[in-house]
Amino acid sequence: MSQNDSELTINSTVQLADGNAMPRFGFGVCEWLSLPVCYRGRFNESQTAEGDECYQSVKWALEAGYRHIDTAEWYENEDECGRAVRDWLAESGTPRGEVFYTTKLKDNIDYDHAMRAMKKSLDICGLDYIDLYLIHGPLPTKKARLASWKACQEGVRLGWVKSIGVSNFGNHHLTEIEETGGPAPCTVNQIDLHPFMRRKALVKHQREHGVLLEAWGPLARGYRMSHPAILAIAKKHNKTAAQVFLRWGLQMGFSVIPKSVKRERIIENTGCFGWNLDAEDMAALDVLDEHLVTDWDPSDGLYP
Repeated sequence: MSQNDSELTINSTVQLADGNAMPRFGFGVCEWLSLPVCYRGRFNESQTAEGDECYQSVKWALEAGYRHIDTAEWYENEDECGRAVRDWLAESGTPRGEVFYTTKLKDNIDYDHAMRAMKKSLDICGLDYIDLYLIHGPLPTKKARLASWKACQEGVRLGWVKSIGVSNFGNHHLTEIEETGGPAPCTVNQIDLHPFMRRKALVKHQREHGVLLEAWGPLARGYRMSHPAILAIAKKHNKTAAQVFLRWGLQMGFSVIPKSVKRERIIENTGCFGWNLDAEDMAALDVLDEHLVTDWDPSDGLYP
């Protein structure tokens, strides 16, 4: 991605390794602060958008121009997401193919479990097919991961899903699934990426293998919104700190999926288009990397 790609719009797509197109800019429905997630023996807390709040936020996102909705079995809001998409499509007269829907497999147990979970996610969303189905994480074992991947391949064959990929996978995890072969390639790795978490070696390796990197936490959970370098760049361009984070992700060639349940923030985040971070800005952001883990990072070998 060129650092001066001013042609990017909210509906710009990228061609995945399987030939399908995916919008670069998406809307996520995992918020923070209540659902405990165990990582390295401690509990981080995450919150999912629930019920009417989730339904309404997805509707607002679609009305604001988002065309990529990202949820997961783990978030327990696939029903609300699917219903919001279906209702908006009906109300707006928009074809199903104009909205890209992603969901994820919660647990790697065995092939049969993954098949049941995938079919349940498809039935719950009510959207005829899932555009992108991801394995949410690499835990607990190689055997379980590969069983889930085999199921994902079958989901493509059955027409349940269009594209498949992974989330929070390290390079060694990706190599495992590549070595299994199969007709459907791994198209996406959704992982923690932002200016304070660059993952340069992982990004380089996975790009060389045709995998699109997608940032599930492009705003770094707000932890560095007041960083002087971010604020200086925001002031220079008359933008918000969040818009700087998102623009950086886009110019790095990533897909980004910001999250919010507030209508004004959902709209504000679309302001990352129509302008560029210049070379000086990108250089200033390049030195901020501190390997800031914002929630969960099983990619580093914890799950061999």
